[in-house]
Amino acid sequence: MYLEFYGLKENPFNVTSDPNFLYFSKAHKEALLYLLYGIREKKGFLEITGEVGAGKTTLCKALLNQLDKNTKTAFILNSNLSELQLLEAIMEDFGLHPARRTKISFLRQLNNFLLEELKKNSSVVLILDEAQNLKPQTLEAIRLLSNLETDKEKLFQIVLVGQPELRRRLNSPSLLQLRQRIGIRFHINPLEKGDIDKYIYHRLKVAGSENDSIHFTEGALDGIFRYSGGIPRLINLVCDKALLSGFVLETKIINEDIIDKSVFEIEGRNLVTA
Repeated sequence: MYLEFYGLKENPFNVTSDPNFLYFSKAHKEALLYLLYGIREKKGFLEITGEVGAGKTTLCKALLNQLDKNTKTAFILNSNLSELQLLEAIMEDFGLHPARRTKISFLRQLNNFLLEELKKNSSVVLILDEAQNLKPQTLEAIRLLSNLETDKEKLFQIVLVGQPELRRRLNSPSLLQLRQRIGIRFHINPLEKGDIDKYIYHRLKVAGSENDSIHFTEGALDGIFRYSGGIPRLINLVCDKALLSGFVLETKIINEDIIDKSVFEIEGRNLVTA
């Protein structure tokens, strides 16, 4: 609705997980490097956590773009599945079609697939998003998947991605064996205050903004940080509303009043003064 007014080619503040818009804060850079290292060094289990809207799924999609053509991947977005359903989803994402829908059949074919990829010198990566939703018995099944290995190395790497609850669940005594197999653990913190303007202008530039035609005042940036706490998804929500308000007011300068009005429209409340 407001794209033409601002000279934009696409919406800069969609809440979809588009890796083209990913702003690499220090935390996101570190997380990506840890993931790449863990995969290339075949560390087995990797764990990435962060608050809701911290950019975990977007980071995972950026990771997929960084892996070479010799890496086969499965990316499971819905982890709220039974053990058998999860195994079936994993098989389908790897392009496998088992003749029988049984756990033994799934595991046998998956093991054969992994051995074949090993012969080709290919890496295999499984990413499980929203892993905090995995049931205990399903987590145990995932641990058993890590037993698919040769005498020298793991046949594939498993990345567990989730909210902070995932880390608390993995600290449960009943999951000790799984926790001991996690070679990489990293928590993505919210953006720092100094990153807010860089994040916003990065997304505007990707969306087609030129010559800083859209300006967020210091007061606006302060208000965005107070509202969002540095969570990218919340920044997107308030900035999208703010651009719409700017369009209605026919201004390309987004000030604190516009941000306060946007927060009220989202939450039904005014910003709390810092």
